[in-house]
Amino acid sequence: MKRVVITGLGIYSCLGKNLEEVKTSLYNGTSGIIFDPVRKEMGFRSGLTAKLDIPDLKNVLSRNQRVYIPEQGLYAYVATAEALANARLTQNDLDTREIGLLYGNDSTADAVMNSIDTMREKKNTTLIGSGAIFKSMNSTVSMNLACIFKLKGINLTISGACASGSHAIGLGSLLIRWGLQDCIVCGGAQEVNPYSVGSFDGISAFSVRESDPAKASRPFDRDRDGLVPGGGAATVIIENYDSAVKRGAPILAEVLGYGFSSNGDHISVPNVDGPGRSLQMAIREAGIDIRKIGYINAHATSTPVGDRNEAKAIANVFGDYRPEVTSTKSMTGHEMWMAGASEVVYSMLMMKNDFIAPNINFENPDEDSARLNIPASRVNKRFNMFLSNSFGFGGTNSTLIIKNL
Repeated sequence: MKRVVITGLGIYSCLGKNLEEVKTSLYNGTSGIIFDPVRKEMGFRSGLTAKLDIPDLKNVLSRNQRVYIPEQGLYAYVATAEALANARLTQNDLDTREIGLLYGNDSTADAVMNSIDTMREKKNTTLIGSGAIFKSMNSTVSMNLACIFKLKGINLTISGACASGSHAIGLGSLLIRWGLQDCIVCGGAQEVNPYSVGSFDGISAFSVRESDPAKASRPFDRDRDGLVPGGGAATVIIENYDSAVKRGAPILAEVLGYGFSSNGDHISVPNVDGPGRSLQMAIREAGIDIRKIGYINAHATSTPVGDRNEAKAIANVFGDYRPEVTSTKSMTGHEMWMAGASEVVYSMLMMKNDFIAPNINFENPDEDSARLNIPASRVNKRFNMFLSNSFGFGGTNSTLIIKNL
C-alpha cells in the first residue's frame, strides 16, 4: 500500500483570498460573516451570509473558458492555481503526467435559475446561451478545472452534501494508496448566491442574529440558533509519497486515515451512531493511539441537534482524552460542499504555524459540549496530528486524520 501525502494547498474563502490572508484571519479569530440586505428584499428570513467577492479572471481565463465556468468554478480555479503553485506542479507536469481530479460540489443553483428565467421570459431556448449547460451540471467544477488545467487522470465530481470536499480527499487517498493514481487534485467548492440557499432559509435553518453578524455563528454554544451560509473553494494536492519525493515536491503532511459511514436514519437530522462509526473507522485505518491526535476540527455547524450529537460522538470515542475541539465555522459560517476541504486547509495552516484558532462565540456550553475541550480564544500549541469531521444531509459522514511531516 502506498503512502499518501499532501504537497499543495489553495484557498479562496470569506477569511481571505489566499493562504496567507486566511492564516492571519484564523490566528486573529476574524469572522467573515456579514448582513446582506438584498436577501431580506428577496424575502429571506435571515440576511446573514459569508462575505465573498467573485474573482475577476478576465485577464486570466479566455472568453470561452469564462462562458463555461460558474461562480463556484471561479473560486475553485483560484484555489487550484494556488495549490498547484504551492505543490510546485508546472503546466509541463500536468501535460505529461496522469494527474487526477476529484472535486466536491452538490449544487449549481444560480446557473440553473438563469437558464429557467431566460426560458420563461423569452420563450426561446436558443437564447439560453452556449455555456449554460456546462455551468448548470453538478459536475461543472470538475469538468471546467480538468479542461483548463489539462488534467489527464481520474475526472470526477463528488456529491456528498456537506461532506463532499472531505470525501473527495478521502476517496483520492484510497486511489493513491491502491496505486491507481500518483497525484490527484482534490477539493470542494460552494456557490454563495442567494438562490443556492433559499430552501435552507425556508426551513428556518439559518441564524437570525442579524444585529451582530460576527456573533451569529455559534457552534457548540448553548444559545446557538442556526447556521450561517458560506462558501468559496479549497484545493488539496495529494500524492504518492515516493512520487512526491522523486520530483522534489514540498511534503507537508500525510493522510493517515479516512473513515466513512451512513447514518441510515433521518434525511436531515443527524444521529450519534453514524458519526461515531466514521470516527472509529478513521482511527482504525490510521492505526494510531488517539492520544496522538492534538486537535479536532469539528463539523459543528451551529445547529442545536447537529452540534449536540457530534459532541456526544466525539466524547464517546475519545473518552477521558480531551484534545482541543473547535469549529472554524464559527468564523466562516457553513461552507457546505466546500467545508470538508477548506477545514483541512484551515487545520493544516494551524498545524504548520503552531496554533489552534478560537471557536469564537463560544460563551456558554450546553450539557454535551461541556464534555469537550472547546477553547473560545486562540491556543498557541504545537501539534502534529489532527482529525477533521464532515457530515451531510442523507446521513453521509466523513472523517480524515492527517499527520504533520
